[in-house]
Amino acid sequence: MHRDRFYTLSASCPDQVGIIAKVSAFIAQHGGWILESSFHADDVTGRYFMRIEIKADSLLFLLAEFRSRFKAEVAEPLSMDWQISDSAVKKRVVVLVSKQEHCLYDLLARWQSKELDIEIPCVISNHDTFKGFVEWHGIPFIQVPVTKDNKAAAYAEIQRIFEDVRGDTMVLARYMQILSPELCDALAGRIINIHHSFLPSFAGAKPYHQAHERGVKLIGATCHYVTSELDAGPIIEQDVIRIDHSDAPEDMVRYGKDIEKTVLARGLRYHLEDRVLVHGNKTIVFR
Repeated sequence: MHRDRFYTLSASCPDQVGIIAKVSAFIAQHGGWILESSFHADDVTGRYFMRIEIKADSLLFLLAEFRSRFKAEVAEPLSMDWQISDSAVKKRVVVLVSKQEHCLYDLLARWQSKELDIEIPCVISNHDTFKGFVEWHGIPFIQVPVTKDNKAAAYAEIQRIFEDVRGDTMVLARYMQILSPELCDALAGRIINIHHSFLPSFAGAKPYHQAHERGVKLIGATCHYVTSELDAGPIIEQDVIRIDHSDAPEDMVRYGKDIEKTVLARGLRYHLEDRVLVHGNKTIVFR
């Protein structure tokens, strides 16, 4: 990965002749140096997807002016959905966790080593189990209890906290609660979950036990965006591990924890690097 500051342009539009030519000509016209580019044409939907990294100091003007000119000269004529981000601005990731530690530990280790070059303004939990661990890392820990009687208020409070700390992305690191439809809709495309199953198989609770009862030979984990429909949001990343008849549900849980950590970290990285473009309930992931 290059170390210079760069801008990431990600976009989609109706497929047509000349998309790459128009975008690259605009960038070149203003001195832009393209560092990386990826493209995909979807024959089924008739939509075109792209991701381009541009060396920031090669452009003749600042990002705000790039946005204004690109919108008027390229995006609007092509009916384009687009965004552009600055690698110098760290994404702010709010982590939610319950009582299982492996994904939280892994994310904080990657954050501390700068493998994930992000800011974590706070960790939110419905329990106080990891309060000391999180605060030892110098990260504020906020407990928001969730009961069957206070769910609406609890999720409204979580949304308030997320907005107060200017969060960009919310990560459910084995947060064992079902978020409210209102929260899912308010943060659509910004909440990432790790599900301990290779979706769409074995959605919901205790998927490893469900898999054991079916006698499957592969188990996995799925990183996906959260929607109001349980475990049915657009999939970002998945992986599997082989098992056999001798493995008990407890063994599968142990194997699964390793997959869950890596799949969540990969999926989160793809999202943070603007490598994921969502269209309907599918994703285009430019790895």
